[in-house]
Parts: sequence; structure tokens; C-alpha cells
Amino acid sequence: MAIGIFDSGLGGLTVLDAAQSRLPQMEFLYYADSANAPYGVRTPEDIQKLTERAVKNLWYRGCNLVILACNTASAVALRRMQEAGVPNGKRVLGVFVPLIETLTERKWGDNSAPREVAIKDVALFATPATVASRAFQREFAFRAIGVDVEAQACAGVVDAIENGDMILAEGLVRSHVEALKRKMPNPEAAVLGCTHYPLLADAFKKALGKSVTIICQGNLVANSLADYLDRHQDMVGDGLAGFLTTGNTQKMTEQATRFLGRPIFFEAV
Repeated sequence: MAIGIFDSGLGGLTVLDAAQSRLPQMEFLYYADSANAPYGVRTPEDIQKLTERAVKNLWYRGCNLVILACNTASAVALRRMQEAGVPNGKRVLGVFVPLIETLTERKWGDNSAPREVAIKDVALFATPATVASRAFQREFAFRAIGVDVEAQACAGVVDAIENGDMILAEGLVRSHVEALKRKMPNPEAAVLGCTHYPLLADAFKKALGKSVTIICQGNLVANSLADYLDRHQDMVGDGLAGFLTTGNTQKMTEQATRFLGRPIFFEAV
């Protein structure tokens, strides 16, 4: 009885890890579209097509509920998928709703007038496609006033992580933080708006300074998922747990095992 978790590659493992800790009794089927990663530099049309193909595959495998553990897919493809309609008894949810709820201090369905919130200066680090979508800024503006969101497109970081070059990835983090600080010298909080980036949380923290609150999505998504399942127990499907990839199974197995610190075995889609 598995819940589907989809990402373009390794980043969604940060969500999976948090979800497994929060819901130890639940099984998950992880799907990494590694052959087409990274999504963050692709066109919206490509992102839409690839996301839909992966979600349909997970639905076919018995996962009634699929979590898009990819901010790029969530920002670019999710709304169109939901507006187009999903099959009866199936659901697809994104990862930035819990983040927006937390930062704006209101539930997603609360359509009251925007109001002031505690955090005023927010740095958003995300992929170029997520930044270009302006999904975060749009949802912040709908729910909160007086919040300055400064986005930094972090080109190259996901590629470096997927290739296992963490030295390059850390160097890119420092460069992107420097670029952000030229636009917003003193952010109060920094949102790691790509599920790959928590793998570099220490590098972001060191570059930003101790006074900046680092916000990762894993635990927020896991808590939101637990709440959702309490209200929709029928959404647990009959799919089998496991790890799937469209890319190199050996490479994904080795990298996932290293990142999670436990044996992980990927199979080909």
C-alpha cells in the first residue's frame, strides 16, 4: 500500500526520508526521472509532459496519491494537471503548499484578505524554472502583505549533486548566496526551494550566516502528508514500495545509499 513520491532525481529523497520518519507504518514508491534531470533548466512544456508521464506511471502502479517532491514540477506542472482533472480516486499534491502555509501563517484554503506576517525579508533559492514561474511570489502576495521575496536562480547546483560532485555544488552555493546578498543583504529567512538543496543545507547556512533561518521542506511536507492522510485514509493505494529510475540504476543506488546512509536499491522503470 504505497504512496508515490516523484522527483527528477535525488532531491526527493529528502522528502522521502522525512515522510518515512513521520509515517513509519507507511510504504512509499519513489520514482526518479534521472534520465531527464535536471528539470530546472527545461521549458515549461517539457516539465509538464515529463511530470504527467511520471505521475501516470505511479498511478498505474497502484499509487492513488502521488507527491511531487520537486519544486519545479510543483510550480510549473501541478496547477495545470489539477485544472485538467485527475482520474477518479487519484490525487497529486505538490511540495510548496506546506511551505507557503507556514510562512504566511494561514491554511491553503483561506481566501481572506492578505495580512502581515512575522517574516518580512525572504530569500528564495530555487531552480531557474521555479524562479521563472513566480509561483512562490504569487502565492505569497495572495496571502501576505509587507513581505519582500528575493529569488535567486541556482543554475548548476542540481547537476552537480546528481553527478556526485559536492565540492562543485558547495562552490556554486557560495556563488549564488553572494549574488542573492547583493540584492538582499540581510534576509531573515532563506527558503531552500528545491528538494535537492537540503543536501547542502550546511553550505547554505555557512554562506548566509547564523542569523538567517534556513527553511527546508522535508518535515513540513511530511507533517502535511500525515494530516492529509488522517482526513483521506482512502487515498492509500495498493502499489508496492520500492525505488524506480529512468536513469542509471547503479549510479542512483550508490548515490541514494550514500545520501540516506542506508542501503537503497533502484530498479529500472
